[in-house]
Amino acid sequence: MTEQNQKKLGNTLWAIADQLRGAMDADDFRDYMLSFLFLRYLSDNYEAAARKELGSDYPAQIDGSVSTPLQLWYESNLADVPEFEKQMRRKVHYVIEPQHLWSNIANMARTQDMDLLHTLQAGFKYIETESFQSTFQGLFSEIDLASPKLGKNYTERNAKLCTIIQKIADGLAEFSREMDALGDAYEYLIGQFAAGSGKKAGEFYTPQQISDILSTIVTLDSQEPKTGVKQRLENVMDFACGSGSLLLNVRQRMKKAGGTIGKIYGQEKNITTYNLARMNMLLHGVKDTEFEIFHGDTLTNDWDMLRELNPAKKPAFDAIVANPPFSYRWEPTDALADDVRFKNHGLAPKSAADFAFLLHGFHFLKDEGVMAIILPHGVLFRGGAEERIRTKLLKDGHIDTVIGLPSNLFYSTGIPVCILVLKKCKKPDDVLFINAAEHFVKGKRQNQLTEEHIAKIISTYQFRTEEARYARRVGMEEIAKNDFNLNISRYISTAVGEAEIDLVATHGELVEIEKAIAVAKQKHNAFLKELGLSLLP
Repeated sequence: MTEQNQKKLGNTLWAIADQLRGAMDADDFRDYMLSFLFLRYLSDNYEAAARKELGSDYPAQIDGSVSTPLQLWYESNLADVPEFEKQMRRKVHYVIEPQHLWSNIANMARTQDMDLLHTLQAGFKYIETESFQSTFQGLFSEIDLASPKLGKNYTERNAKLCTIIQKIADGLAEFSREMDALGDAYEYLIGQFAAGSGKKAGEFYTPQQISDILSTIVTLDSQEPKTGVKQRLENVMDFACGSGSLLLNVRQRMKKAGGTIGKIYGQEKNITTYNLARMNMLLHGVKDTEFEIFHGDTLTNDWDMLRELNPAKKPAFDAIVANPPFSYRWEPTDALADDVRFKNHGLAPKSAADFAFLLHGFHFLKDEGVMAIILPHGVLFRGGAEERIRTKLLKDGHIDTVIGLPSNLFYSTGIPVCILVLKKCKKPDDVLFINAAEHFVKGKRQNQLTEEHIAKIISTYQFRTEEARYARRVGMEEIAKNDFNLNISRYISTAVGEAEIDLVATHGELVEIEKAIAVAKQKHNAFLKELGLSLLP
């Protein structure tokens, strides 16, 4: 599917959402819209695999008694169904019953079938508990099909769902059934809903441009970035993963570069976005065995997998990316002061958990790994506990690069942010500062980074190049003299130097101006004399 068609598909779906949501706010309707898109994806993928598996046995034509060829095959081959589903679990890693397929649901909507709501409820429950080898309990928990927002009673709610599903089915009909297309549409809609939901958007969406920067940085070789993308990432982690877009971006970049990636790990505290992330993974073709998303609080570290006390068994990751909530207020306890993640550096202040998030991720970074995290500029210069943490990280040689980004890039905030790149073992004994704050295109809602802006940031990081007013490598001695303050303006001057004056040329210009004045004065005095008025001196 071309980029133009992808955008057209996204626009079509967004127009449907805007038209149909009625009394619902954007966040509520988002969950319905994305869930139906998810069901369409699973169904299309499953039916394509079933057609391939059954070959000539796949029904070519069906009568009016069934809605899908697979339903007809099931009814005609009841004894073979268990073995068929066993094969499908092996090949596509999940099963969907024929009555729960999107094509059947869409047909029920088209015919205003009174059992649509019940069928949907049963289908969602089946997908959560039985479709996959892993159980996706609560995957659709944010979608209340019995919600009064859909209607006062069953009949009204059923009718409303019929309308929504029919519109979506009609909107999707003219587009390609390629799997990637629906994944792209899902991402597009998440972005559109984010744009319309203001500050809430920061909970689940990282703008694509920033995601591109982070994902590229962590896929480059950690010790020698100039050699290019790693051949293999064993694992990647995002401990504030939102909808999972950052993780998927890392995966996509590895695949494009011809490399491979092992397992994807994410953690998300918000239940809605946790479900979005799980759907997003599956929708982009990530098998349920290839990822693990945990619902829980990163700061208290309530994921059992990460609480392993034996250093030899501690999980560690090749790449860590994160866009945690900016300056999040938290309540650090005495117990957390002794937490292995924080005890060597100290606790972040209550007013801003930025360094708590950073230290959490850094603790689980492999020695040869790379971590890229988005944080507010305050982490670069704030004093107190943050200064102590920053100083130790610098003295230990863990901060590799500081990238200053333009303001107003995010839906959730207009403040300027930075990217910190951290490594446990890094070759350069300096810190690379990149000042990209003035390199952007102004947009209606948000400022934008072009492909050229992004490419320049990545190239500067990769080859560690220096450029006046843009990038500079700074030794630790100079940073120490600045009391370990990382404010970019201390190291990169953005002031425009005064132009050098050519005295000879300037003198010549002044002589010509004086001649012109003399001629004009002579001419003017001639008029004054003719009029009998006093002459100019």
